[in-house]
Amino acid sequence: MSSAGAGGAGGGALNVEDVFSTYLATGDGSTRTTTNGIDLAGEGGLVWTKNRGASAWHVWTDTERGGANTLSSNVTNGQLSGSIGGTVTFNNNGYSIASGYAENNANTRTYVDWTFRKAPKFFDVVTYTGTGSTQNISHNLGSVPAVMMVKSLSSGSRWNVYHKDASPTGNPENGRMVLNTTDAWAEYPGVSVFAGLWNQTAPTDSVFTVGSYNDTNASGENFVAYLFAHNNNDGEFGPDSDLDIIKCGGYTGNGTAGHVIDLGFEAQWVMVKCTNDNESWIIYDVMRGMPVSGNGARLRANDNGIEESQPRIGAASQGFQLTSGDGECNLNGNTYIYMAIRRGTKVPESATEVFAMDNSRSTQANANGVVYYAGFPIDFSLFSGSRSSGGNRDVRSRLTGEGRMFANLTSAETVIGNPIWDNMYGWKHVTSTGTLNTDVLTYMWKRAPGYFDAQAFTLGSASNREVKHNLAAVPEMIWWKERSDTSYWMFWHKDFTSSQYMSLHLSDAIATSANIWGTSAPTSTGWYMKETAFGGSGNTCISYTFASLPGISKVGSYTGNGSSQTIDCGFTSGARFVLIKAASTTGDWQVFDTTRGIVAGGDPRLELNTTAAEDQPDDIDPASSGFAVTIRDEVNKNGETFIFYAIA
Repeated sequence: MSSAGAGGAGGGALNVEDVFSTYLATGDGSTRTTTNGIDLAGEGGLVWTKNRGASAWHVWTDTERGGANTLSSNVTNGQLSGSIGGTVTFNNNGYSIASGYAENNANTRTYVDWTFRKAPKFFDVVTYTGTGSTQNISHNLGSVPAVMMVKSLSSGSRWNVYHKDASPTGNPENGRMVLNTTDAWAEYPGVSVFAGLWNQTAPTDSVFTVGSYNDTNASGENFVAYLFAHNNNDGEFGPDSDLDIIKCGGYTGNGTAGHVIDLGFEAQWVMVKCTNDNESWIIYDVMRGMPVSGNGARLRANDNGIEESQPRIGAASQGFQLTSGDGECNLNGNTYIYMAIRRGTKVPESATEVFAMDNSRSTQANANGVVYYAGFPIDFSLFSGSRSSGGNRDVRSRLTGEGRMFANLTSAETVIGNPIWDNMYGWKHVTSTGTLNTDVLTYMWKRAPGYFDAQAFTLGSASNREVKHNLAAVPEMIWWKERSDTSYWMFWHKDFTSSQYMSLHLSDAIATSANIWGTSAPTSTGWYMKETAFGGSGNTCISYTFASLPGISKVGSYTGNGSSQTIDCGFTSGARFVLIKAASTTGDWQVFDTTRGIVAGGDPRLELNTTAAEDQPDDIDPASSGFAVTIRDEVNKNGETFIFYAIA
């Protein structure tokens, strides 16, 4: 007998955010509620929790077995009821964990929760009763399972893992790996009893098969199976229902940091296991830390250890990259399998979902354990420096981890070791105190389709290099700089020609050069540069791409008229952030915002390209459709061209 969970609506109009979440939380010892927007009550799924800072078992709770019943991927123990993990209540927008246990909700302990919602072509959970003889188990994955994890609810049985690319002979239906151990792949006929593991039968898009092997089909025992899909240009996710969001595959290690595994999308969650050697199942995600260089945050599915800071897996614009040659992920000649999930695909509906400003240690920041509060996880920050005495304009990103550069300087990136990105509400310094400092302000962006994206890349020697991005729109403004070397901040705007540029750190007007941008125009998947002109092959870089998203952001230009004029951005409640630069003449990069004040009078202004303290000229005024510029030459000189970037 089998019981297959409903896959939900699946496919059409589902975004990654609807079916998967990495959520970081602090335990309260009572009941902690997570609102991640995922409907577990109606659609079903799995919540997988791990204590990050203490040795504790993994906790797996799913809607098929019920919220009071837990399993742990690091042991062979059977299902536990009402202990270790307490009780999970599955809600229509997340879940609640009622527990004081160290495993998932001890007071002040830090946790990561991974949520997998049932959906065709993504994930399914199935329970069944063993018969001791061959049987087919129905499922609703809507595609052939690429990964299956099967566990008896009785104690003593292993976590049997089928992976489509694990077998060196190309016969994954003949063998297994074990999630709770470091064991390498083994298969029939080398292990004779494995003939009854999956009955040497490949799964289909409606069933998988188990045979006579006790670990997958012992007579009278109850089992649970977790099924994961592999999208191969047949995914039905994202705004247009045409995106792949999960990939399961294999690769051979080359021992070199920077080895990129191409998925066709940027991964936000990755699990990797060596198939020919005894290595752990390592898990990385962008919330805890998956930077392009330096250390990320590693957990192991097969043990109860604490999270460790290790270079193993980093993000890449079209997949993920291996940031070391370690045996866990990239030893030369070793073979590996992976499961990877795409970063978010949801187009924002409001600017408050993707842009925020905050003074250091605001009331909300203190309440949520951060220095700068956004209300959402952020990917990029631009730091004002001291408003009263000036300072460098700090630029940081989740992709570059502990790296920092300055918008007003050409210097290479430095590693400062104190920014913390792993928070659901903003970011912080380890060394910051709890004192409110209104003299310091940070601007915070979240990456989102059609709005803003960040890309890390390494220079080569191409004359028309495509830098891949995930903006899902043609970039209208590009910033890029070498991280590993002294270099200019290069800037391009949609109203420039293909050979025009500006420099973010200078007040210079538009300049022309044939040695910066490539010969191809930017597209919705990439922008182009002439690497041969920079002579820095091997140097690491970062770029930021921006686009106009109706009602949320606007990249544009206007001609000064020497009198006041309104710049229509298509907003309804005015702009909260405005960057203005004279293009046809020299002028500073001027930043205005509503936190400091956009009013009918003096407006606090910072200059992105200098260290100057804030001053208060009357440059701009509020306007419901965007912003208005006054008669001052700095923003509205008659006949001059100005470029701008505004956020609602």
